[in-house]
Amino acid sequence: MKIVVGSRGSKLALSQTNWVVDKLKENNPEIDFEIKIIKTKGDKIQNIALEKIGDKGLFVKEIEEALLNKEIDIAVHSMKDMPSDVPMGLKFSCIPKREDARDVLILREGYNSIDDLPQGAKIGTGSKRRKYQLLRYRNDLNIVAIRGNVDTRIRKIDEENLDGIVLAAAGMHRLGLYDKISCYIPVEIMIPAPSQGALCIQIRENEEDLEKILKCIDHENTRLQVKAERAFLKGVNGSCHIPIGALCEINGDKVVIEGLLGNEDGSIIVRKSISGNVDECENLGYKLSQIIVEEMRSFEG
Repeated sequence: MKIVVGSRGSKLALSQTNWVVDKLKENNPEIDFEIKIIKTKGDKIQNIALEKIGDKGLFVKEIEEALLNKEIDIAVHSMKDMPSDVPMGLKFSCIPKREDARDVLILREGYNSIDDLPQGAKIGTGSKRRKYQLLRYRNDLNIVAIRGNVDTRIRKIDEENLDGIVLAAAGMHRLGLYDKISCYIPVEIMIPAPSQGALCIQIRENEEDLEKILKCIDHENTRLQVKAERAFLKGVNGSCHIPIGALCEINGDKVVIEGLLGNEDGSIIVRKSISGNVDECENLGYKLSQIIVEEMRSFEG
């Protein structure tokens, strides 16, 4: 039996996909896995801000089309890249254990934390969520828009004379670049993107045999966290044009979900949390979205 796995071609995407394939091989040594690289619109256009070339789905649409056309059997994505609606005929299968959900700072030599940075320090990020949360904590920072894969962004510290950049801890860990991390940004300062650090394994509907093969890498708590955070994302009708963050923490049978929503220019940022039982994850995520949306409306008057 052969299973074709679709992936973006970046070093990080392939690292994630290879990790998934290795785990599946451990449990299914008789299956032959082949990785097929698919270029997405987000990969092809590197010099324009994401919000100017489209919305969520920039890194997944072409891969989903390959899945629907039966060119591949499985797609491996970063869950945070996934739009809130799944195309008809496709579904999310198992969700492997989540990596560290936090954001990190990669800083120029001599600096070790956000508090070390001098007044007016230049920090690179293409994310409004990261930008406006950093400015909430340090409104003197000069946030510079950057794009590109992990290596490209790290190089930009020297090329564009930046004092540092913000990246996801998960990507740095998966690439083995622990030594490049200057500090982890506490979630009190920066809530991650919904589902940051989690992977998405996507398949066609009604593929029960494939579902059974994938079951071995499913992680229950991650699945619940993703449900809650994606319910929040869907509830606020989130796009890459506005700052959105969400983090679900599970402790036994109790759950706390924290959410953040801002307007396009970051002049209004609302951050709130909600708690309840673990079996209510999805409903709590949606409920929190409605509370925050209502508060946003009251600010906007």
